[in-house]
Amino acid sequence: MKKNSYKINKNKLYHKLINNKLIYDNKPLNRYNNSVNIITNMSLIKKQNLLSLLKDKIKSIRNCELKKNATNLVFSDGNALAKIMIIGEGPGANEDKEGKPFVGRAGKLLDKMLESIELNRKNVYISNVVNFRPPENRRPTDEEISRYLPFLEKHIEIINPKILLLLGSTALNAIIGNELVISKARGKWINKKIGNIETSVIASFHPAFLMRQPDQKKFAWEDLKMIRKKISEFKINLNGK
Repeated sequence: MKKNSYKINKNKLYHKLINNKLIYDNKPLNRYNNSVNIITNMSLIKKQNLLSLLKDKIKSIRNCELKKNATNLVFSDGNALAKIMIIGEGPGANEDKEGKPFVGRAGKLLDKMLESIELNRKNVYISNVVNFRPPENRRPTDEEISRYLPFLEKHIEIINPKILLLLGSTALNAIIGNELVISKARGKWINKKIGNIETSVIASFHPAFLMRQPDQKKFAWEDLKMIRKKISEFKINLNGK
């Protein structure tokens, strides 16, 4: 009996040293989840490398008045694995100071808008048409938009969103075309090919505009509900995986 007891205790100790959970947990090892996590991590690393290269290209741009007058390059915020991407116009004073998009008053309103449909900066990805602040917060010129558009399109292609939300007329015109007016184009889905990817695009009012025209918030709310419905249709995982 003592011999058998010794063998049992020895085996327990051996397994405990190898993997404590093999003895004390009845849960099976989930190799599928482990594989998904590995693939997700690889995808994130690949995207981060591509985004880093893109950011360096924008940093190295020459003879640009926007860059010359700005404090920081404002590249992006949010989750690079997100399936929902948001494009604004350009950085303001607060964004220029902090180097992140939508951190001022308009950014706070955007956060509230996202929260209303159970989104936040952990499950969306945010950028702008231009990456340096236009002086006095003016609208970027057509020439400036054209110059930054290849960077923007590459940015969208890297993120590869299923849903692309364009906030304001500058983002709408840059991606869809100058002939459209935001008040008429908002709230409509457009399938758009950008680079090597296709995405569902919807436009809505910019938060800065909504602060000036609060009576238009009801229309922005309708657009947000359409996005929430599309998230359900696409069965988008809001963990960004």
